[in-house]
Amino acid sequence: MDGAKSLQLRAATDGTGGGTSHAELLHQQKFFEGTYAARVKFADAPVSGTDGDHLVETFFTITPLDAPMDPDYGEIDFEYLPNGGWGETGSILYETTWETYQAEPWIADNINNNQRQSYAGWHDLVFTVAGGHVKYYVDGALVADHSGKYYPETPMSINFNLWFIDTAAHAGGTSVYNQQVDYVMHTAGEVLSPAQVNARVAGYRADGVDHTDTVGTGGGECPTTPPTTEEPTDPTDPPTGADCGTAPDWTFASVYTAGNTVVHERSANGDPSGPKSGDGEHLWRANWWTQGSEPGWTPQWTDLGPC
Repeated sequence: MDGAKSLQLRAATDGTGGGTSHAELLHQQKFFEGTYAARVKFADAPVSGTDGDHLVETFFTITPLDAPMDPDYGEIDFEYLPNGGWGETGSILYETTWETYQAEPWIADNINNNQRQSYAGWHDLVFTVAGGHVKYYVDGALVADHSGKYYPETPMSINFNLWFIDTAAHAGGTSVYNQQVDYVMHTAGEVLSPAQVNARVAGYRADGVDHTDTVGTGGGECPTTPPTTEEPTDPTDPPTGADCGTAPDWTFASVYTAGNTVVHERSANGDPSGPKSGDGEHLWRANWWTQGSEPGWTPQWTDLGPC
């Protein structure tokens, strides 16, 4: 089965702002604990035009950000970058759970796992929200388990989008990309394994069920007390024993681990070899193991301020 039974997103670019279109689908903000599942067809190449654009193909949930560093913000992401971007040079699939963020200056408070490989084709994506843990599964395999302060506090909407990170890698002409979705399912307050998800979906198909919505408007009860799971170190804590005078310059090939600090002026378009942003040099701290992820464009780094 290769057709999109539920949804097809289309995005196109000719390398200009006026000639670039993105695609997004948002559902109601009423989903909280339980199981989220979708069968998604990721594409490494466009359906027409030149290849190589920096784009993101997604399945995610989100709560609106009411203010910078809003503690009630929530976001749970599957994000596939077929051609790199955000400092990456090749295919990468991210699983990212957010506590909150600030746009200006950029501060990202999240936790992330990733797989650097191609995911072209159909894949079963599942994540569960229960018991203080957000667990991510790809094709039945557990690939991430996030907890502590990253556990969501508020109902979220279910979303898909297909959008361009930048046009720095565009090679000319117009390129058109598709992302297809076979099905999407949420079970409120019920944790299902990937095998149980497949069985549930097969049952709906056998019964001829195309659409049903029993979630209501609230998505279940939100927790009244914070999770008791031990929280990771707050990435907004000040650095210890490092400043711009002692931290080395960031380099693409170097390996960094949690707590390492570097000095770097982020690029203008997410291409480390391209023009600078003009923001000046900042001190950055690695949130976890990373290599080839540019500070200022990827969730692996926390901005500790200008030098």
